Formats: sequence, C-alpha cells, structure tokens
Amino acid sequence: YDRKIDAKVVALLGNIAQSAHKFTNDLRLLQNLKEIEEPFEKNQIGSSAMAYKRNPMRSERIGALAKYVMSLTTSSAMVASTQWFERTLDDSANKRLTIPQAFLAVDAILLIWNNIMNGIVVYPNRINKHIMEELPFMATEYIIMEEVKAGGDRQEIHEVIRVHSMEASKKVKEEGKENDLIERILNDDSLKLDKSKLKEVLDPKNFIGFAPIQTEEFIANEVQPIIDANKDLIGLEADLKV
Repeated sequence: YDRKIDAKVVALLGNIAQSAHKFTNDLRLLQNLKEIEEPFEKNQIGSSAMAYKRNPMRSERIGALAKYVMSLTTSSAMVASTQWFERTLDDSANKRLTIPQAFLAVDAILLIWNNIMNGIVVYPNRINKHIMEELPFMATEYIIMEEVKAGGDRQEIHEVIRVHSMEASKKVKEEGKENDLIERILNDDSLKLDKSKLKEVLDPKNFIGFAPIQTEEFIANEVQPIIDANKDLIGLEADLKV
C-alpha cells in the first residue's frame, strides 16, 4: 500500500502530541504563577532536596513523550518521500519501530492527560489577585478615552498617563510595592475622572470581549458533539504511579 498512509497515521498522532505538549506547557506556566496545579498526591515528593516543591511531573512526562512522538513524524515522512516506486522494503524496519512506538507513546500521553484533568486544581482567588494587579495598566486605554470624552487633549492625557504608568511600574518592579497607578491618576489635578467613574472603567468585564459567548458556542458546537458521541467513555479514570 501507499507508504504515505503510514506518514499520515503518524502525523495524526504527532498532532495529538503537539496539542498535549502545548497544554502542559501552559499548565506549567500557570502552575508557576500558582493559579492552576496538576494533581499532587498526599505522599508525593516533589523534590528530594526541597520539601516544599510541587513539581508538575505529569506535565513534564507528557512533554517528554510528546517530543518523542513528534520526532517520529519526521522519520515517517522521510520513508514516504524516499520510496523507489514503492517496490523496495527499506520502509519495513523503520515502520516496525515507528508506528508501534508512536501509538504506545500517545496512549501513555492520553492516560496521563486524563489523570491530570480528573484532579486539576484551580485557584480563583489567586487568578483574581493577578488580574487586579495588572488591571490598572490594562485600563489605561479606556481611561484615556474617557478623559478625551470629558474634553481633554488626547496627546496631553496620553503623556500624563504614560508617565504615571512608568512610575507605578517602576515601584512594582524595583521596590516590590503595590500598583498605585489609580491613586496617582486620582491625585492628578490635570485629570478629570472621579473615583466612581474609574471604578466603572476598572470592571474586569470590560476586557473580556466576546470570550463568554465564544466559549459557549465552542462548547455547544465543537465539544458537546464529541461528548455525546463518546458517552460510554465518560467517567473513565487513569491510574498513575507517581
């Protein structure tokens, strides 16, 4: 048969590996921020030297396996591209190694992924803390717009906000202090927004756009059909030795 079939199969497995690796990279970054954590067993040891550590070993394991699977896609592509009229057997040994290993590795990836999602921990208060820390900077565009509506000169307002933003950022980074940008704006007599208007501008909902609607549509149109088609598999859990 066409050797390209092998390449297509391994490429599909490679795509699964890519998605898994991307997911675990994001999870590890968020775990570093203490916003989300993968499961951590009661007696699990994160580090033999540092007792406090909660290393994301599941995500790290998926990353290691995913890299291996992605490397196999190159091997399969090389075989498919160098066949002589598909009459030679120089694909045989490669195929016997590549295809089984790709399936076994992806199977392991999915088992670990299942285990992560069955025990993932989210810290909403920590997430909210980070949002509120950055929100004043994010809101500067809206603040400038509101000041212009109130009759201010855009260029002058932009410069005032820029200077205050740089000073507030400097205190946060160099002195470890809280973000005082809003206090600076309120205390600046050249700006007209009062506390109530600033509070309105600083509502986090002003910055999420159509995300809630897009999420609901994605779940309804993409996720739910897959769930409905695989109802028999829902609830399956993967045991993992850590």
